[in-house]
Amino acid sequence: MLIGFDLLDRQILDAGGEPVGKVDDVELDRGPGGNLYVAALLVGPKALGERIGGRLGRWIEGAARRLSHDYEQDPIRIPFDLVAGIDSAVHLSVRRELLPDPALEAWLRDNLIGRIPGASDAT
Repeated sequence: MLIGFDLLDRQILDAGGEPVGKVDDVELDRGPGGNLYVAALLVGPKALGERIGGRLGRWIEGAARRLSHDYEQDPIRIPFDLVAGIDSAVHLSVRRELLPDPALEAWLRDNLIGRIPGASDAT
């Protein structure tokens, strides 16, 4: 598997096909034999900012930090053993409700999208 080609920036779908987010970074770990393996998928602006690095990465992290309720929130970590398959998207074996909400998305839903007339009627 080529991490940069097969995983990064791929859409993540839950067991029902609902979008969860995009793979912003991956967490690697070492196995008993010293080989690296993908331990988790990381989702969120903090993971993306760290991956991009430099001024743009710091700007992404800073903007997300200012807009979220939890200034020190870590990226959402999805253990790789929850991945059911990978094709044009990453498919999970669990429903989205079992995963934490990204802080920025929650803030946008509560403070921006939720204030649009008729937004509560959307499905």
